[in-house]
Amino acid sequence: MIRAVIFDVGECLVDETREYGTWADWLGVPRHTFAAMFGAVIAQGRDYRDVFQEFQPGFDLYAERERRADAGQPETFGENDLYPDVRDALTTLRADGLWLGIAGNQTVRAGRILRELFTEHVDLIGTSDDWGASKPDRAFFHRVAEAVPAEPGETLYVGDRVDNDVAPARAAGMHTALVHRGPWATIQWRSEQAQKLPTFRVESLLELSPRIKAFNERER
Repeated sequence: MIRAVIFDVGECLVDETREYGTWADWLGVPRHTFAAMFGAVIAQGRDYRDVFQEFQPGFDLYAERERRADAGQPETFGENDLYPDVRDALTTLRADGLWLGIAGNQTVRAGRILRELFTEHVDLIGTSDDWGASKPDRAFFHRVAEAVPAEPGETLYVGDRVDNDVAPARAAGMHTALVHRGPWATIQWRSEQAQKLPTFRVESLLELSPRIKAFNERER
């Protein structure tokens, strides 16, 4: 049975459209050009950070984050950047008696924002910077498993990427849900892995509650 649900952050809970737009502005690149290159890099199976290298060879993402912060333009997100189904989905899943968490590849700053937004609504908030391990490394999902009071086989990891979320979480013994939104899911959705690996494929996080209930009924 599924007893715990853990959510990725970017393009699962948070719509990153505005944030990547500000990166295009920072680089001095038209937003549609940046977005086109972003899609091309994903389609080629490359690391998204290669996008920055295409426009500025030698680009250091961590250093540029600090430069942006020093310039008064830090990376940020807030309530208005959450996908519209997020709050209702969390409320419903908690009412269902499920243990809830958020865990993704995020900076310390992003972790602080996540805690401001979600501390009262979930049981765990963990980031790659907190744990010194990032997806898709097995160590990241080992940290998730350590923090969750359920077995890996009782945990559902929800994300928008097959490569960073679904495949490694499944390899760690977890159930998975692939949500169809954002650039990665849009590009990967019809791939063989995206169709075969997830326990659930959903268009909205609101589908999780009935899908989990039906799954658990079958497992009783």
